[in-house]
Amino acid sequence: MKLLKSVAAAVALCAAVTVHARPLAEVQKDGKILIATEGQFAPFNFFNGTTLTGFEVEVAELVAKKMGLTIQWKTLGFDALLTGLRQDRWDLVIASHGITEERAKAVTFTEPHYCSGGMIIAMDPAIKNAKDLSGKVVAVQTGTSYLENVKKVSSIKEVKNFPTDVDARSALTSRRVDAWVTDRFVAKAVADKNPGAGFKLGDMLFIERIAAAVSKGNTSLAGAWNKALAEVMADGSYAQLSKKYFNEDVRCSN
Repeated sequence: MKLLKSVAAAVALCAAVTVHARPLAEVQKDGKILIATEGQFAPFNFFNGTTLTGFEVEVAELVAKKMGLTIQWKTLGFDALLTGLRQDRWDLVIASHGITEERAKAVTFTEPHYCSGGMIIAMDPAIKNAKDLSGKVVAVQTGTSYLENVKKVSSIKEVKNFPTDVDARSALTSRRVDAWVTDRFVAKAVADKNPGAGFKLGDMLFIERIAAAVSKGNTSLAGAWNKALAEVMADGSYAQLSKKYFNEDVRCSN
């Protein structure tokens, strides 16, 4: 899922952190890996009370364990995550970032840990696909690939950006927008948990591969992460976790 805001904003958010980009050997010597995520994107990364959890958080815990590492988590606004990574303020980011050419110029992506895409959600059952968005106002989260793809639909009247995906959803429920585009699993979870809210799930607007990211060129860390991720996917623990959250296997098929 989900680019970058101003450097100044990122520095202000992350001023307390003084980590530099560390190759695998340095991370292994320390025994800890500093991972950043958003913490506001259920069911992938979110807080249950004061506990950070979610599918991606649990996947990361499984991968780190295979690597013989413990995780130190950092949570902050989504649009500052990759900025902070480029400034070497943490070792890795896992926050539903879709792999795009533009992002890949700035960071090194690992192998994808799930495949998904942007789904159209509305309160009006007549709004189902891209064609139905003609003349409509659509809500998306700032800095996301959803924003990039919605902007490609030239017939849309207006795209409204919101700081969090929850804010975008609220704009739809309060009828300030006609539709909301978000991850398909987020959409399904919201609809399932709020059966009386009137959410209508439409078509997929686009498909994407979702991966963690490390600093550009940090291939030793990315390689070790990929190896451990493959082991997690092979030993059954990934499938078990995927079924727990989605009742289906969400790994990429190719």
